[in-house]
Amino acid sequence: MFLTFLKHLFYPGSRRYWERRYSDGGDSGAGSGGVLAAYKANFLNTFVQEHSIDSVMELGCGDGRQLNLAEYPKYIGLDIAASAVERCEALFSEDRTKQFEVYDPDCFVSASFQADLAISLEVIFHLTEERLYLLYMQHLFALSSRWVIIFSSDEEEKGKGMFPHFRQRRFSADVPEGWVLRQRVENPHRDRSVSDFFVFEKG
Repeated sequence: MFLTFLKHLFYPGSRRYWERRYSDGGDSGAGSGGVLAAYKANFLNTFVQEHSIDSVMELGCGDGRQLNLAEYPKYIGLDIAASAVERCEALFSEDRTKQFEVYDPDCFVSASFQADLAISLEVIFHLTEERLYLLYMQHLFALSSRWVIIFSSDEEEKGKGMFPHFRQRRFSADVPEGWVLRQRVENPHRDRSVSDFFVFEKG
């Protein structure tokens, strides 16, 4: 019982964990800066340009550091942590092409948010609860009219991981019907991240 209490105290679930992390001054992690952030930005900016994307929605925008490198005509960022949304609003307060909203999976209406492209950058393996993960997958694909890009691993966690806020999933098995995997791009920075790019198109 005491060990369960300590575990809950350290990791109270994904929603509360990330809210506490951002409100305490923490960030989205190493993947949102440096070489890996530059790699992700280059891939996404090139895709947006080559496919004439007008609008991008990100489900799990985090602290906005990755977004600093983005070149999107119009962007809406959603995050489950209100503190992350507040940070992004302050960071991009002068940028009218960007908008931010709190994502509440229990009462989210995807019809209110639509874009040419929906993106998810290293979010899926931080959704440790099955219910929240499945809602997230449903909402992510419902946000887009044509394209969804995911940067994540696609392997099921074997055993208990070292970090309670990290759980790898074989998410490709839970992609909604009607979506086709067009491309999987292996990450050249495997020493920094277990994630690859997965590009889905609506069939």
